[in-house]
Amino acid sequence: MKKLPLGIQNFPEIRTGNYVYIDKTPLTLKLSDSGKYYFLSRPRRFGKSLFLDTLKCLFEGKKELFKGLFVYDKWDWDKTYPVIRIDFSKGLVKTKNELSDKIGAFIRQTARDFNLEIRETGTSNAFEELIRKCHDRYNMPVVVLIDEYDKPILDNITDNDTALIMRDGLRDLYSVIKGMDPFIRFVFLTGVSKFSKMNLFSGLNNLRDITLSPDFATICGYTQADVETGFMDHLAHSHTIRGMV
Repeated sequence: MKKLPLGIQNFPEIRTGNYVYIDKTPLTLKLSDSGKYYFLSRPRRFGKSLFLDTLKCLFEGKKELFKGLFVYDKWDWDKTYPVIRIDFSKGLVKTKNELSDKIGAFIRQTARDFNLEIRETGTSNAFEELIRKCHDRYNMPVVVLIDEYDKPILDNITDNDTALIMRDGLRDLYSVIKGMDPFIRFVFLTGVSKFSKMNLFSGLNNLRDITLSPDFATICGYTQADVETGFMDHLAHSHTIRGMV
């Protein structure tokens, strides 16, 4: 019997560790084929991070992890893309400098992963340089994945001044993406809240919001059919246990 993937957000771990995995790759293929810039809002602990990790592995061409899944024989595995992933889900930031330091750490770590040197020091300039250099190094457009895009704001939501500082700092980061369109293959942002495009996304107003889209309603979480098929062995086992009591 396969193990339950409780709290696991790492796609390779689930696929190599004998865990139950509900195949979400039909939706990854639909996203890739039908657009370029996406935004998704879902509650925390709802599977957003796992879906982002699935996208990361897909665009990086980790074919062996997708064997037996829907996308396996439908994806062009000869193409691999540099993936920049920024994750705000961990830790707290309370000041403008802390936010800049956190973003800077993501940029520097990604640069090291790709054996690149980033000379720019400002957040937006460094992010732009990272995208350009990833594109130039690998001669492929870049994939940008941002997890919990709004957490620095939500962590400070009761302090209006600090929340506005977080918003402005994040807006400087996200506004870079639209201007880098020729260098970008795919963008996916997730978060808990939906902020007005006139505020946080004023510089990135080409995002397709799929939060309430029927086409992507099952992108996170499980349907009744998923539970009855994917967790069939566990359900049968629980019924057996109850029958013995």
